[in-house]
Amino acid sequence: MRKTLLLLILPILVCCNNFETKKISSEEVLSQESKSLNWREVDEYPAFENCKSITDLTKARSCFEATVANSIYAYLTKQEPIVTQAIDDTLFLYLEISKSGKPVVDSIRVDSVVTNQLPELDKWVRQSVDSLPKIYPAIKRGIPVSSVFKMPILIKAE
Repeated sequence: MRKTLLLLILPILVCCNNFETKKISSEEVLSQESKSLNWREVDEYPAFENCKSITDLTKARSCFEATVANSIYAYLTKQEPIVTQAIDDTLFLYLEISKSGKPVVDSIRVDSVVTNQLPELDKWVRQSVDSLPKIYPAIKRGIPVSSVFKMPILIKAE
């Protein structure tokens, strides 16, 4: 019985003696972790107060984009633009939300026909972004991060 017990314990002792530990510096851990993270995705999208409780990422993004678009449309409607010919085009707004929640217009892409008809459009879009309600920044692993959105905005005028 003792020999059988010794034969069972011996492989366990041999296995344990072959186990090695290696010290890893915090910089190396951070480097490995950074490589494995997908920095193009966030855990939570930026949000307005009305979108804050939405947990589904797709719905949260839709809520955020719809709120931005509706705010811009409302602002542009107040400007009462006058055009000489009908416009039915898409403006692309590249919007950055900083890690503090501040919206910043990175750029605006729109057809030259639209800018000829509405030379103030760029200024109006920037002013509408400045007047957005409080934005909570995107979150990645519990930390606020900056995020950039390419948002299509339909421009229609008659």
